[in-house]
Formats: sequence, structure tokens, C-alpha cells
Amino acid sequence: MNPQIALPILIPLLSGALSLVFWRSRSMQRFVAVAGTAGLLLTSLWLLATVNRDGILVMHMGGWPAPFGISLVADLLGAIMVVLTGIIGFAVALFSLATVGRGHEAYGYFPLMHLLLAGVAGAFLTGDIFNLYVWFEVMLVASFALLILGSEKAQMEGAIKYVTLNLVSSVTFLVAVGLLYGMVGTLNMADIARRLATLEDDGMVDVLAMMFMVAFGIKAAAFPLFFWLPASYHTPPVAVSALFAGLLTKVGVYALFRVFTLIFNQSPGYTHEILLWGAGFTMLSGVLGAAAQFEFRRILSFHIVSQIGYMILGLALFTPLAIIGGVFYIMHHIIVKTNLFLVSGIIHRLRGTYQLKSLGGFYRSHPWLAVLFLIPALSLAGMPPLSGFFAKFIVIRAGIEAEAYGVTFIALLVGLLTLYSMIKIWAEVFWKSAPPEGDVDPYPAVNPREMWLMATPVVGLALCTLFIGLNAEPIFALAEASAGQLLAPERYIEAVLGEAGEVTP
Repeated sequence: MNPQIALPILIPLLSGALSLVFWRSRSMQRFVAVAGTAGLLLTSLWLLATVNRDGILVMHMGGWPAPFGISLVADLLGAIMVVLTGIIGFAVALFSLATVGRGHEAYGYFPLMHLLLAGVAGAFLTGDIFNLYVWFEVMLVASFALLILGSEKAQMEGAIKYVTLNLVSSVTFLVAVGLLYGMVGTLNMADIARRLATLEDDGMVDVLAMMFMVAFGIKAAAFPLFFWLPASYHTPPVAVSALFAGLLTKVGVYALFRVFTLIFNQSPGYTHEILLWGAGFTMLSGVLGAAAQFEFRRILSFHIVSQIGYMILGLALFTPLAIIGGVFYIMHHIIVKTNLFLVSGIIHRLRGTYQLKSLGGFYRSHPWLAVLFLIPALSLAGMPPLSGFFAKFIVIRAGIEAEAYGVTFIALLVGLLTLYSMIKIWAEVFWKSAPPEGDVDPYPAVNPREMWLMATPVVGLALCTLFIGLNAEPIFALAEASAGQLLAPERYIEAVLGEAGEVTP
């Protein structure tokens, strides 16, 4: 038995239940938040170390062997994603202690945060296509509730767009699952891959592939149905924005990687060509949207969209180097984007606004914060020796080797425009002089304990970015091993359906 596969799901669920038990105790809810996310991080590291040492791990729930029962499967990609979930969950939990008010806590902020983390971890570890849908819905319910905490007008407007497009995705996903089950008679992803390879109805398989592409593309905020993200991510409390920015769209990206390497890999010349141009338009539309914004979180929200394009580009090129680049990019981006949102939260706490025109002078008043901004900002733009440089370099080199010159040029152009957005934030928030005191509404001073709680996760994530950039070789090796598993789906199938599948008592 491999209990470490289930623990990243069970710990957030148990933490959420304990938060409900201690509903009236604010201090206990906050303690459970930090302890629960720390437990998630530690067990996820244990899972990654075990998978890296022993190979793909499988747990068959309830003693039912695959494909008849529900399987939890941890390959390297799933384990990496769960570790990143633990890192982001722990960082956001610490940050929330200083930034989430009593009102939000009273309406269930911490139980909902744990439920969201459980949904994310479940999506990364399930081996069943219908259970992937279930975990998506768990995420949707928790994220919608977090999005409307506070019930401000902007939040409600953003939430309506968010839930509408995501419900379209969910319906498309569910219909596709039903049609797929009608074709192959199974919901286990390994068994689906095995049976689908023997079918002769290529036309119907391509239709199903497109339905899954649309469903997961919406979840990933890919072109053209991405506008729900910049309309909503800037409206909730900043801790919620940071959690969403780091994890939610990456579940959609993960699902694309999973189904288009394991299940729908029969016609890459057709499906992956569509993914290729979708990636190009996603990069371009996101970065152009960011260039037109002058609100801190809206700029960062549009850049989530543009950076998703790089990840999908790695999948679309479908070469070993490109898949390595896609996995590397996911690891880099989750940490960097979360950190940038947290930095925006500190600035808002100090000045009370996200509008760039109303900010300024932070380079002189808070030089340490300027440094903490520059690390993830320059990494996002792809400047060496930070993590973003190696992520972009691998993907762009893979594009050149695959002779996809058009979309590779777009990737290079988007990198320059990303640098422009980061320079704009730097110039407006940090470099220019602070506005006169009469032009700025007075804002409560930050006590040292609050500042320590906000700064600690930002420093930790910045160190992660530096670590990836300065130790790119072992991270590349991990991404290479993950790509090797993705490009050899028979290993996944054998682990789940063959002797490697271990049945729990």
C-alpha cells in the first residue's frame, strides 16, 4: 500500500473539517490552516521522492482493481504538481494570517481554502476521467465561494463571468465523458487509452479530442475563452487571487497534458496543430491585454493568460524537448505568478490601492520590497539567470528544432512585451516619486508582525525562483524524467492495469 498517494487529498479535507469544528475559534482556524498546509507540503515531498525513486505509484480504492474501481495514480508530473500545490498552499496560508479580515474568516475562508486545495490535489492524482470531473467541480464550488467573499459589486460581476464560462466547460467535459464511456465502456484513464488505440472510428475520436480540448482550454484560460480570468482574478482578497493565480488554470493545463499524451495521441498532426495555434493566440492576446492595463492585479491576470500559452506550446510541439519545456515552465510559473500577486498585496496593504498612477516611491521607502518584486518580475519576463529564462529557452529551442518558426517568433515577441509590462510596474510603483500626501487617502499603518507574515512567504517564493534558476540542471532532469513518462504512456497503463498496480486492503 502507498498511503502517500492519498494523503495530499486527505490532509486538506481533514483540515477543512477541523476548521468547521473550530468555527467559533479564530485562532484555531488559523493554526489549522498553517499546520494543514505544512502537512500537505511535507507529504507531497514524500510522494515526489517515492515516485522519483520507485516509479509510478498506484492505489486502488476499496480493494477494487482497475479498471473496475477508482484508482489514484502518481507519476512524476502528478507528484510535481502536488508539491507545487503544497508550496503555494503553505505560502498563501501564511500570507492570509496578515491580510484576511475577520469578516472573511467568519464566512468560511479557511475551510474553503482547504476544500480548494483538496480539489486541486485530487485532480492531479486521480486515474479516473469521471473523478477528474468531480474534482473539477469541487474546485469550482470552492473557488466560486472564495471569489464572492465580501459580496462587493466588482466581485459579483467577476464571479458571474467566472462561473458561467466554467459551467460551460463543465458541461462540455461531462458530455465528452459520457460519449467516451459509450465508446469504450470504461472510465479508468489507463484502460481508456488501451481500448481507444484499438478503435477504428478515428472521426469520433477526433470529435471527442476537440471536446476535451475545449473543456480543458476554458479551465486553462486559453484563447479564445479566457476573458473570465482577467474579469475576476483582480476582485477578491489578494490571498485568494494569489491562490487562484498559482493553481487553478494549471489544473486545466495539467488535464491537457494528461489526456493529450495518454489518451488522444493517435492524431497529433491534427489535434496538436490546433493546440499550436491556440498557444500562439493565447500568448499574444494575454500580453496585449496586459500592456493596456494600469491596475496591478489586472496586469498580472492578463499575464497568466499569456504564460499559459507557453505551457500549451510545449504540449503542442509534442517533442521530448518541448514536453520538458512545458513541465519546466509550469514549475517556474506557479511560483513566480503567485509571488507577484503576493507582492501586489503588500503594496496594497501599505498604500490602499492597486492603481499604478496612485502609487510610487517604493524603491526609496521599501527597497527590500523592490528587490522582492524584481526577482519574480524579471523571471516572468525570462531574464537570466532566473527560472523564467531557462523555461522560455527550452520551449523556444524546441520550437526552432520543430521548425515552428511562426509561433516561436510570437513566443519571443511576447517575452519582450512581458518585460515591457514589468518595467511599467517598476516605473510606476517603485521608481517614480511617491504622490503628494494630500493626493493619497490615509491608510492604517502595518505593524511588524503583519509585515513579517506578509514578507515571509514572498521571500520564500523568491528563494524558490532563485533556486530553480541557479540549479536548473537537476530541475531539468526532473522535468526530463517526467516528460519520459508522458511520452511512454504504456508505462502508465502497465502501472495501473498490470502487476505494478498495488491493491489496498
